[in-house]
Amino acid sequence: MHIIISKEALLRPLTLVSGAIERKHTLPILSNVLIETSLEEVKFTGTDMEVELIASAVPGNVIQAGAITVPAKKLFDICRSLPDNSEIEFKVDGHSAVVKSGKSKFSLSTLPASDYPNLEEWSSSEKIELTRHALRALIESTHFSMANQDVRYYLNGMSFELEPNLIRTVSTDGHRLALAQQPIVNGLTEQRQVIVPRKAVLEIIRLLEDDDAVIQLHIGSNHIRIEEQNFIFTTKLVDGRFPDYRRVLPQGGDKTIVADKSMLKEVFQRVSILSNEKFKGVRLNLSNGELLVSANNPEQEQAEESAVVDYTGDSLEIGFNVSYMIDVLNNIKTDTVKIMLADSNSSALIEGYDDGSSLYVVMPMKL
Repeated sequence: MHIIISKEALLRPLTLVSGAIERKHTLPILSNVLIETSLEEVKFTGTDMEVELIASAVPGNVIQAGAITVPAKKLFDICRSLPDNSEIEFKVDGHSAVVKSGKSKFSLSTLPASDYPNLEEWSSSEKIELTRHALRALIESTHFSMANQDVRYYLNGMSFELEPNLIRTVSTDGHRLALAQQPIVNGLTEQRQVIVPRKAVLEIIRLLEDDDAVIQLHIGSNHIRIEEQNFIFTTKLVDGRFPDYRRVLPQGGDKTIVADKSMLKEVFQRVSILSNEKFKGVRLNLSNGELLVSANNPEQEQAEESAVVDYTGDSLEIGFNVSYMIDVLNNIKTDTVKIMLADSNSSALIEGYDDGSSLYVVMPMKL
């Protein structure tokens, strides 16, 4: 292999695929990036056996096509350290890859391209199209509620539900739940539900730009793939059944609070300073037109603040993890928030006012 390529053309695909590459792995080749050159393009592949990322670049000149793997982070750091607008010569010489630019020369170790692992061959059974903005919004609205290293492995990811005219994302860690949905025009012939693992969800957020470019979402029995103009991202799915979240959506909440989102968030943030550092509990006392938020901690310190809210009804006292409430308020898009409650033992259902695109459930806690 022997190519001439600009720094910028090389750096962009390397940046994209780096998220799939493990720096410390029991298989040394998984720390490498696979580089495959044809006469028209250079293709870069990174994988950790669960996630695979492919990106490409157009070289300035292909002297000899070929394929090789080299240490991904070292090549990335070399490329990034070179001056802007540098021209890079990349050549395989025996068991080494030589990188030259200006007066700089680097020799990298290689491993054969034939040894590089690929995700097993699979075919998608369904395909939909949507914008990068729509998919990013769905994931950003719900990813914070995913579990992290929970023994209930099916919670360590995000549920994607696809219906003939709708796509929905749901995540829960057992204490809170986030749900978002978007209409689609070229939906599936039948309903599908898959669980995308946590690492893949966070990687998708990193990869997707927030614009209206159209992407393709391919769904198979064990994989899901995103194809767009800059990359192809494939991940294995979590083999499990996501819990029936509809059973935990609060029903019959007859107490509705309407409040300014920013004001409520600031009150929670101030009062949380003196909450128990481990449990982060705050107490909400609700009465006509007023919400009193209070907290205390083992050092016998106390904080309380009252807020004017739109509420008429019976008085109510209920406790919540304040971090969960702030997370929800950070992700609601409207300026006004609506909180529905039933009693002190029932979960809160939280939505943006006049916005049905997402909803959030937070379980109460005993204080």
